[in-house]
Order: sequence, then structure tokens, then C-alpha cells
Amino acid sequence: MPQVLTTNALIVCPHGGIGKSVPTDPKWSVNDGPVLLDGDAGTLSCVFPVPCIGYNLKSMKLNATQVDRRNVMLVTDFTQSFTGFPLVITEMHQVYDDSTPTPIPNGGTVPATPPQLQENDTPTVTAAPPVLAFSQGAYSNTGQPVTLPMSFSLFSQFPNRWILTILSQPTNSYADITNGLLPNIAVAPAGGDWPNPALTVEVTLQGSFLFTLPIGNYYFVLAAINVRGLSSYAQVVLTITA
Repeated sequence: MPQVLTTNALIVCPHGGIGKSVPTDPKWSVNDGPVLLDGDAGTLSCVFPVPCIGYNLKSMKLNATQVDRRNVMLVTDFTQSFTGFPLVITEMHQVYDDSTPTPIPNGGTVPATPPQLQENDTPTVTAAPPVLAFSQGAYSNTGQPVTLPMSFSLFSQFPNRWILTILSQPTNSYADITNGLLPNIAVAPAGGDWPNPALTVEVTLQGSFLFTLPIGNYYFVLAAINVRGLSSYAQVVLTITA
């Protein structure tokens, strides 16, 4: 049974950045911490080469509790940084939300939590290879490699979806590439669907595209999310040299 999310929660990105949430409708508080709602946001004090910057809170609509027609956020609702990294959220209070989107008939009892909504299935993700290198000088001389592949292997008993993001250190920018970026970046399967427990996502980069990019590091981050909202991630670091 998940806790409601408040401004007192410790929200941390993978690089140690601490989150500060901003409530927009602080009508309900727990231990003097306003309860956060769908659509609230926050900032992160991240020092990664491409900083995580902040986050938007989006309810997964797995509960029915609302304030002014906005869903109360749960600790288990998936939350990621603007740059695609899942955030770790910890609450200290004992206020839980066992409401469900489906109303319980008068006189009925609260049904047992179904397996897919329990909190004992954390997805796993591995990246292969975890590091890649591309020499623009070598490509200029030989035209090789024509392509540069990477893959992400996902597993969850109750899969939901995945999100792929590219971060560029030279330009301090990021972009969602879950659907690929044809013809330069091919993702297969594309779109973020995760229909079966085990899934492999193949990413293929075109050498002609990498030859045009500024020199520096690029990060490919895949976040995997299960039905409850629990998540994990893996990344591939690509270094482009002259």
C-alpha cells in the first residue's frame, strides 16, 4: 500500500542531486508537508555533466484520492528527471492511500492488492556494451564503422513501458528517442511498448550521423517501468573523439 507524496519526501537523482518539490494547491498536509498533486513540479541540485535539472509529477491514476479534481501523487508513481533518469523517492510518514479508481460498492470490502500492483517486482535493465567509442578521424579515413550498435535487456514480471533518452554533454541538451530518430538512430522495437516480461531493445547509430556531432560524451539512458510504477535504468556512454 503506497504512501502519499509530500514536500517532505527525499527525492534523489542517480547523481546525488536532491529534489525540491513545489506544491501548487497545498490544501492537505502531512507532518507539515503539503501533499503533492498530479501536475506539480520540482527542481534537482544535480552536478552531472548534463544536469537532471528537475521533474514533473504525473499521476499513474492508480488511486482515486483527489484534491480539487487532481490526483494525489503516490510515492510509487513513476517519476523521472527531465533528462530521463528515474528518481528515488523516500517518505518518512505513515499516511497510505489504498483507494482504487474502481469504486467499492456500499458494504463491500477493500479487495486484496493484485500482484501487479504490489511493490515486490522491481524491473531490471542491462546495457551492452556499457561504453562505446567513435573516432571521427578514423571514420574520415576508412568510412568505418558504418553503424554502431547497442542493446538494452529488460525484465519485469509485470511490465508496463520503457523510455529511451539521449543526453549530449557538448551541447548540454537531451531528447526523447523512444521512437528513434530516423535515419540517424534506429530503435527496434520502437515506441516504448513492453508486452512481455523479457524484452531486448536494439539501438543502431549511423556512422555518418556520429561524424557530424560535436566531440564529447553522449549518454543513452533507458528507463524501464512496471505496472506499479517501480523502475530501474541502464545507460550506454558514447565518447566521440576527433
